[in-house]
Amino acid sequence: GRNAREVARTLDQLRQQGNLTTGVSLSNGGSLRVALSDRDTLKTLPLELSGDVADNAILAVGMQSKYNCQCPVVVVSKDTNLRIKADALGLHAEDYETDKVDVDELYTGTMEVLVSSEQIAEFFQAGSVTLEREFLPNQDITLVDSLNPSHTALGMVEGKSSKIIPLIALPKLGVSRIQPRNREQRFALNLLLQDSIKLVTLVGKAGTGKTLLAIAAGLQKVADEKLYNRLLISRPVVPMGKDLGYLPGDINEKLTPWMQPLYDNFDLIFRTQDVTDKPGHWRRGHEELIEMGILQIEPLTYIRGRTIPQQFLIIDEAQNLTPHEVKTIITRAGEGTKIVLTGDPDQIDNPYVDAASNGLTYVVERFKHEPIAGHITLFKGERSSLAERAAALL
Repeated sequence: GRNAREVARTLDQLRQQGNLTTGVSLSNGGSLRVALSDRDTLKTLPLELSGDVADNAILAVGMQSKYNCQCPVVVVSKDTNLRIKADALGLHAEDYETDKVDVDELYTGTMEVLVSSEQIAEFFQAGSVTLEREFLPNQDITLVDSLNPSHTALGMVEGKSSKIIPLIALPKLGVSRIQPRNREQRFALNLLLQDSIKLVTLVGKAGTGKTLLAIAAGLQKVADEKLYNRLLISRPVVPMGKDLGYLPGDINEKLTPWMQPLYDNFDLIFRTQDVTDKPGHWRRGHEELIEMGILQIEPLTYIRGRTIPQQFLIIDEAQNLTPHEVKTIITRAGEGTKIVLTGDPDQIDNPYVDAASNGLTYVVERFKHEPIAGHITLFKGERSSLAERAAALL
């Protein structure tokens, strides 16, 4: 894959500077050496570890280095099983920490601030209030009266400043039929409908409404306000459990099992519409929206290499992407495009990433200081009481 090709190119460049077998000095200190395993090397392993397995060949080189140089040897790998086997052999093993995020300290995008009743009054009357403290750009703020905690106001930080401004008013058409059920959902809709915010990340457990809110806001912006040319929705094709294997039919039929969760959200949105709605709005099935060119749903495989201008792009289940894959997607954004990443770091099906190293949490941390980005973590499940308890207990 890409990583292997990148390593090969780097080694080829270093090869011009010296002998890779004996070691090449690096600009930041230390040296790099390519070590190969042979029969003598593999003899350093217990009989239970076969030399035919790549992991075991790596461990054999580590053991040989430990015996030959009599110096500390550290095995660095993202492979948990490899680290466990290294530890069993007496080799110090560490995870590859670059691009990792402390999930327990992940930015939530919201903050409660105690203020005076006069400041809340100023917020409502003047349309803003400036506080003497530092915030992150576009951070969602709950102003709480210090003398009367039930007296609150919802707002957001205006870019890179300390000014708190009101949330955007929900439009009367389209998305107004999908009403926020809690504070975090209200914050999420605000970020989704803010035209100045070009990247929105929504993190939350199952049933918190991440995808539903993103789709509803996208339809509002594309079909009603016509700010974007198309609503483009994609999600990684990563199976939960065993892969179903070959699927018959054309590309649309093959994708149906993977994209069905998106179709379910469209069905829910359209079921909330009044049968007396006037024609001409987006209150129709997703099939018709696709035929009209308003909506496009496709796998992430087709995103790479494209330039996507003037579109509302939603990437669902982004927790199954690597940081490099997310970078590839975001750099596809052309002029006027808005990107929304949704996902749950606790529901990862991709065996090569975890809650700390996936692309979604990586973007949340890297973009939290950027004025063109906004983030919110949704905590309360709204799908059903059963789904809420399952997400909490299982």
